Amino acid sequence: MTEPVQRIVDGDRTSVLLVDDDTRIRQALGLALDDEGFAVEAAASGEQALAYLREGTADVVLLDLMLPGIDGLAVCRTLRAGGDLPIIIVSARSDSSDVIEGLEAGADDYVTKPLDAGELAARIRALLRRRRPASGEVHRRFVLGDVEVLPEEGVVRKSGAEVHLTRTEFRLFVELISAAGRVVTREALLQRVWGYDYLGDTRLLDVHVRRLRRKVETDPDDPVLVLTVRGAGYKVTPG
Repeated sequence: MTEPVQRIVDGDRTSVLLVDDDTRIRQALGLALDDEGFAVEAAASGEQALAYLREGTADVVLLDLMLPGIDGLAVCRTLRAGGDLPIIIVSARSDSSDVIEGLEAGADDYVTKPLDAGELAARIRALLRRRRPASGEVHRRFVLGDVEVLPEEGVVRKSGAEVHLTRTEFRLFVELISAAGRVVTREALLQRVWGYDYLGDTRLLDVHVRRLRRKVETDPDDPVLVLTVRGAGYKVTPG
């Protein structure tokens, strides 16, 4: 018999779906995130998580990679194909290849076990934080070749057709565009987009840049919009 999704906390708070097959981790991390102010649902398998999200909603998914049945990478790809639901992988697998594979599957962030609940809570809040235009702010419009970006509307178009970016990809693109052709360092992008000190680990950023290029560049292998400035960071070519 399939174990039901466990409801740890209910209420009008940021909702987290915690997907992990280890009962102790689900319980301990669920309680810790409850203390941090989140409403937590817990699933023991990828199948349970996908079934829950077909019927219910979550603000963010915390996803282990090593799951029985459908593994975490497959779950991540399925969720990402269906929309921009924020996903943080929480895994004991810390090799660079595992981190990159998880991010390439569509995760917004990757945290390795063992972890600190306070750090994880900070990453969740940073991921969910959206910039809202100030009262009376004039809505901006950027044009880069055949790409149009409307930051306040959350819209990107290429050759007139709307391009779907995850919220993290969109925030990254807007940060680069707002620099008006100036180089933005990797450290500055990590802080502004993810809102957390990543201690020099730029894998997160570099994978997201690759994902962004696949969506906005005509030839992602020969980019003309989002450029790497070796030893410094990234910039966009002004329109």
